[in-house]
Amino acid sequence: MPMQRSRFTVAIAVALAVVLSAPFVGYVRGWIRATFPGHFVAIVTVLAAGLLSAALVAAVMRIRERRLERYAGIVASIALAVAYSLYNAGENPESNAVERFHFLEYGLVTFLFYRAWRPLGDLAVLLLPMLAGLIVGAAEEWLQWFIPNRVGEFRDIVLNTAAITSGLLFSVSIDPSDRFRVTLAAGSARRVCRIGAVTIIALAAFLHAVHLGYDVEDAEIGSFASRYESDALRLLQADKARRWQANPPPTTLRRVSREDQYLSEGLAHVRWRNKQWDAGNIPAAWNEHRILEKYFSPVLDTPTYEGRAGHRWPAAQRADAQARAAASAPIAGRYVSEAYPYRILTWSKVRLWALVGAFAVVLVFLGGRLRASPVQERAADQDRR
Repeated sequence: MPMQRSRFTVAIAVALAVVLSAPFVGYVRGWIRATFPGHFVAIVTVLAAGLLSAALVAAVMRIRERRLERYAGIVASIALAVAYSLYNAGENPESNAVERFHFLEYGLVTFLFYRAWRPLGDLAVLLLPMLAGLIVGAAEEWLQWFIPNRVGEFRDIVLNTAAITSGLLFSVSIDPSDRFRVTLAAGSARRVCRIGAVTIIALAAFLHAVHLGYDVEDAEIGSFASRYESDALRLLQADKARRWQANPPPTTLRRVSREDQYLSEGLAHVRWRNKQWDAGNIPAAWNEHRILEKYFSPVLDTPTYEGRAGHRWPAAQRADAQARAAASAPIAGRYVSEAYPYRILTWSKVRLWALVGAFAVVLVFLGGRLRASPVQERAADQDRR
């Protein structure tokens, strides 16, 4: 059976919808909370359960042969989803409910790409949907990082990988290939190599944007993670102080906009400072305030959507914190801030891209060198028919 362009169109359209919906998810969550207060978790859970039930009904109606092994595959896919959801569950029930719905989204994306590549009839029908799902996941997580008040990190791409694997199990069980070969035909291998190269580049671009940064060392304070080097932070501080006097950041959250990463870093230190103060860890709170004063002073003095009066301590509170921090037992070793919300990797960007580029070039080169013999091509064509 030849591959159908319409199936690729549907798969790509759904993938784009998943990625581009990221800025609007916050509005939907807010509407549910406002319209049905206290019932957010129940509503999202019921919606996810309804979608899963519909998929199971469709599977039961479709399965007419090899029932035992196909039902076993469906059970295994659901067991994987449940096990990973329980393992990955956090303390926030709302976040857990959203993660479960997110899991189903990527299961659907995987199924649609599997369906599009199913006529290949070899290992590519498993590898290509996995790679496509990773590309979609990297794009979505990057967009979530790019816009305000959404979280995009590599940990979520790992969650997507679990969802993709579960979706593949479900897809193979509901619609197995007629003639599956545990090999790669030359044409399939070329596709895997080329899309594999795109996947590696997409994941590296995500790491570069979100997780590569610096440990900023300060002789007085200690160290803290940042996307910017120390000198760059000081330049940004001067630039923001000048710009925000004439054009301050909005005091209401604009979800469909670009996040100001400098402002977000400063607010992360504000939140961590306040958390340490409330917990009675005065030395840590004082160090965080000094980080803000030395590197993020415009954030302290500018109203934001997290504080209409700014975030600078009153003079009396600052003096009290300084005195209590000085009188406290010294912090063991140098102070290391934990304010940054993502894990920062201090890898060399040049080396990362040199390695990624070399690997991608090798994959593309190998894909271009692969040629099937006439016998193999005829056999593959017969299998697809």
